[in-house]
Amino acid sequence: MTELSGLQIFKYLPAAKKTEHSNCKQCGSPTCMAYALKLAKHQTDIEKCPYAPEELKKIYIESSKQPQKTVEIQGVKIGGENVLYRHEKTFINKTALAVVIDMKKTDWKEKLHRVKNFEITRVNEHLKIDLIITKNGTTPDTISYEDLTKLPLTAINDEDFTNTSERLVNIRRRAIQEKNEKYSDPVYVYFKHTDDLNFLCAKASYYICKYANMLIFEDFDENLMASLMTLRQNIFTDPQKPLQVESKIYEFNNPDENSLIFMTTNFALTFFAVANELESLPVPSYLIVIPAEGMSVLTAWSAEKFTAKIVANTLKKLNFANRVKNRKIIIPGLLAHMKEELEEEIQDFEIVVGTIEAFAIGDFVKNLQSNQG
Repeated sequence: MTELSGLQIFKYLPAAKKTEHSNCKQCGSPTCMAYALKLAKHQTDIEKCPYAPEELKKIYIESSKQPQKTVEIQGVKIGGENVLYRHEKTFINKTALAVVIDMKKTDWKEKLHRVKNFEITRVNEHLKIDLIITKNGTTPDTISYEDLTKLPLTAINDEDFTNTSERLVNIRRRAIQEKNEKYSDPVYVYFKHTDDLNFLCAKASYYICKYANMLIFEDFDENLMASLMTLRQNIFTDPQKPLQVESKIYEFNNPDENSLIFMTTNFALTFFAVANELESLPVPSYLIVIPAEGMSVLTAWSAEKFTAKIVANTLKKLNFANRVKNRKIIIPGLLAHMKEELEEEIQDFEIVVGTIEAFAIGDFVKNLQSNQG
C-alpha cells in the first residue's frame, strides 16, 4: 500500500463529508484540509483529530509503515528505501560498495592497503569503498563476514544474472508496494571471484539501478569501482536538490593578476564542464562561481538567481577587483543579453561575451589572443 495523499485523507474527515465538527480546529489546524495535508507529510498525528474514523486510522497506520528497514554497518547506512523510482520522491541511502579481504591469502595486506587508500573525487564529492569485510580474521575498522551474516539482511549470491535481477526486483516490489514485512530487510549481492571484469561491471551496474542495497566483491579493481561510483552518484542524487559547488574563485594553471577571467553559476555539471576546459588550456585562468542555488545559467537567470546585483555583491565579497589587473570578465554566451546590465552594475570590469558551449572555450581563447596580439 502506498502512502496516502492529503486529498485521500481529507475524504474521511468531517469537512469532506459536510458533517458536524467540520473545520473544528481541535487538531490545531485551521481546516480539515490543512490537517489532511499535514498528516500526509507526517507533520502531525492521526490522534489529534478526535473525529477521525477508525477506518482512516487503520489505513493511515498501515500506509505509514516503513517499507524497508534501515541497517547501519560500521557507520554505513543501507536500506530505508520507500519508492521504486527516484522521481517519485528520492532514494535514501546509496548502494554500499564493499570488498572482501581473505586473511588466509598471502597478498591480503597489499589488497587491504589498496582498498583503504582508494579514493576518487567527482562533482565535489570524495568517494571511497564503503565497507571492508574480512574472512578468516579481523582488522580494525572492518567487519567479519560472520558478523555480517548475523545482521537483518537478505543475501543473494550472484550465480545467474537473470535469477539475481528477478529476485532483486521482486523483493523491492513486495516491500514497497505491498509493505510485506517478510521482504523489508535490505538486500546485498555477493560476487565471487571472476576474471571477466567487464561482465562483472555490467551486472553490478544493473543491480545498483535495480535494487541492491549493497554489493560485496571478492575482486577489487580500481577502474571497476570508479565506474560503479560514478554511476551510483548519478542515481542517488536527490532530483529535488541540484548538485552544487562552492561559490568562490577557482584557479587553473597557476594564474596571476593578468590571467583570463571566466564566470559561471554554481550548478555542478556546468562548473565541471567549464573547469575541464580551463584545465586543458595552455594559459592560466580564473573562474568566478556565482551562487545560484545550483541552477544552470539560463535557469538561474530566469529565476532571478543570477542578476547583475548578485554578481556585483559576489565580486565585492570575494574582493576580486583588488586581486587582479585584468579588467575583462568572460561570461557565458547564453547571458549575452546581460552584458550592458552587468557593466552598469560592475564598474571595475568590462564584460566579454564568451561561448554558449563549454567545449568551444579553447577556440574562443585562441581567437581572443590572436585579436589582442
